[in-house]
This record gives sequence, C-alpha cells and structure tokens, in this order.
Amino acid sequence: QLQLVESGGGLVQPGGSLRLACAASGFTLDYYSLGWFRQAPGKEREGVSCITRSGDNTYYADSVKGRFTISRDNSKNTVYLQINSLKPEDTAVYYCAASNAFGVTLKTMCSRDYQHDYWGQGTQVTVSS
Repeated sequence: QLQLVESGGGLVQPGGSLRLACAASGFTLDYYSLGWFRQAPGKEREGVSCITRSGDNTYYADSVKGRFTISRDNSKNTVYLQINSLKPEDTAVYYCAASNAFGVTLKTMCSRDYQHDYWGQGTQVTVSS
C-alpha cells in the first residue's frame, strides 16, 4: 500500500517551534519532488514549501519564508518541515505530498496541488496562547 504519513503536529504557543515529518511506505520518495501544503478552516489549501528530488532546490511561500525549512532524507524515505516563530495564522492542517511532475518550476509545482500524486492524511498544527 502506497502511503504518506505525517507526524509532529500539535498545539504550540506563538513564537514556538515544531518539526513535522512525513514518512513514505510502499514506495520510494527518491523519484518525487515533495511538498508541504496547509489548509486553514474556511480557506483553500496552499503550498507552503517544496523541494526537488535531489534536495538541491527549495521553494517557500512568502508567508513562511525565513521561518520554515524543508528538508528530505531519502535514506529514511522521509521529508521534514521545521517550523519556527509560529504565528496564530499558521494554524492549519498540514499535508505532505509527492509529485512526479517534470518540466515545471518548483514554485509552479508548489502552487498546483493537482500535480501531486500522493498525499498524506494531514497533521493539525494549532498556534494559540
């Protein structure tokens, strides 16, 4: 069974940090670009960060630039999202996704959730005092 499973979400105070992880089973992530998306209540899902197959290039949405860091460990078949300086507006369900798309920029891929082939079930991040 092909599966992505996120972990690491939770309730955190403003200014705090979390590290999300997304592990794949049933397939290897080496052949996929990877992304983290989030969906807040009443809002559309948005791409916050993406990383190429090699890990050499990354993309961040303006709203998270400087606070979020995406990384991948292909040996562990896992992608991570380090989230620092959390704000209440970061509250959302965070999803990881894998894309087999070619010929598009990372920014474009990150803006197109339909170009992602596999999705995790999501992990809730709540930022509140």
